[in-house]
Order: sequence, then C-alpha cells, then structure tokens
Amino acid sequence: MRTIAVMRHAKAEQGGRTDFERELTDRGRADAAEAGAWLAGRGFAPQHALVSAAARTRATWEALAAGGGWELEPDYDRGLYVAEPATAVDLIGLVDDDVRTLVVIGHNPTMAYLAQLLGDGEGDPELESQLLAGFPTSATAVFEYDGAWSDLAEGSARLVGYHVGRG
Repeated sequence: MRTIAVMRHAKAEQGGRTDFERELTDRGRADAAEAGAWLAGRGFAPQHALVSAAARTRATWEALAAGGGWELEPDYDRGLYVAEPATAVDLIGLVDDDVRTLVVIGHNPTMAYLAQLLGDGEGDPELESQLLAGFPTSATAVFEYDGAWSDLAEGSARLVGYHVGRG
C-alpha cells in the first residue's frame, strides 16, 4: 500500500515581483508547520516530496517539513507550477516505485482537482464531504493507493485523511 498527500501551498502574500516569486505570509508558514505536525501525528513520513518550484510552494515544503520533523531533499519541479491535473498525475507516475509515501505540493485549482480526481468515492463520507466543500490554502488530502505510481489514475485511491492547516 502506498500513501500520497496532496497539498495546496500555504497562505501567500497577494503581490510579488511575479506570481512565481510570491512568498508565504507569517500565517502561511504557521499553517504549513501545523499541517506537517498533523501529518506526522498520523504516522505519515514522506520518502519523496514533489514540490512546485514557485517560491510559495518551496516555503510551504520547508515549513511543512519542519512541522513534521522530516529531513528530506524535495524534488522541485517547475512543470508542477503550471500543471493541469493530468500532467500532475504524469509527474507522480515518474516517482520511483521504491517510494511508499509521497507528498505533492502545488497550486489551485490543480491540487483541488487532483484530490477530487484521485478519490474512488469510497472513503469516509465526512472526509469526502470536507474535501468537496473546498481546498483552501494549506489543505491536505491523504490517500491510500495500491499499485505502482505509474498506474495511478482517476478513481484509483482511497481518501483516508483531510485537513486544513491552521497554525
């Protein structure tokens, strides 16, 4: 069984030189750290982190990892910054099959669509309802999946956790 956490970046500043360079707010750093603590409290420890290369997602990863107590070099992917959900699934499919736990940090609407796309609809009804109600900053959906990353597809994973980090 594999576990994947799909996360939207934490709260970012409204402006920046460019959208790609927008930084996290203090609240965003606290929210991401709290989400990391929540994941760690569930026993989740990522073996691989696929993170958009944008400034706010990089900072989200740093705070998330600090909150979870993880030391892991992330895979910063510029393509994830502009990825559609299908492209995000393709990027996940490139992850080594030795990886059992994966975190993906990106942007909306892609992360929200990805979380909805992956779910098989058989998860806890309360979690399913929370996920469908919205995917705000620091939202994290956790799925269990039985198969190779390259076979991950629509409706192939079970939602087992949903949380919005609020530090």
